[in-house]
Amino acid sequence: MTQGPVTLEVSVAYALPRKGIPAAQSFRRWVHAALDGRIKDADLAIRIVDAPEGQHLNAHFRGKNYATNVLSFPAERPPGLPKSARFPLLGDLVLCAPVIAREALEQGKTLSAHYAHMTVHGSLHLLGWDHELEADALAMEQLEREILAELGLDDPYAE
Repeated sequence: MTQGPVTLEVSVAYALPRKGIPAAQSFRRWVHAALDGRIKDADLAIRIVDAPEGQHLNAHFRGKNYATNVLSFPAERPPGLPKSARFPLLGDLVLCAPVIAREALEQGKTLSAHYAHMTVHGSLHLLGWDHELEADALAMEQLEREILAELGLDDPYAE
């Protein structure tokens, strides 16, 4: 593991009114917690969207015609870029505000805690974690629990 991230750049864009949505500083703190000790340099963008944009992106990139809570788009290293060249671009996260709000209510979580969980979850996807196989899902969920606990948040998978 590396110490870090040593440098972290997180841009946050709100594509809808910000009322009830956490501040950019919260998203930066959650990303930092997810990446801490796992990557040295990272630049990423977060976009908070409404349901129509979330549905469009999910349909276009995943072939699923509904809005989902978080989409992760890992950056690809440009062809021909020398391995020694610094490439801190990690990727992009898209968080769908209405889906996250609905899920938080259904799951009895605070909105902020659910945004934190989805931000951590998406950031881990950018690092290459996935949950396609049960063993991978269990490992990813455990790491999410640990990161969220460090942030003082409850287990998002607790019943």
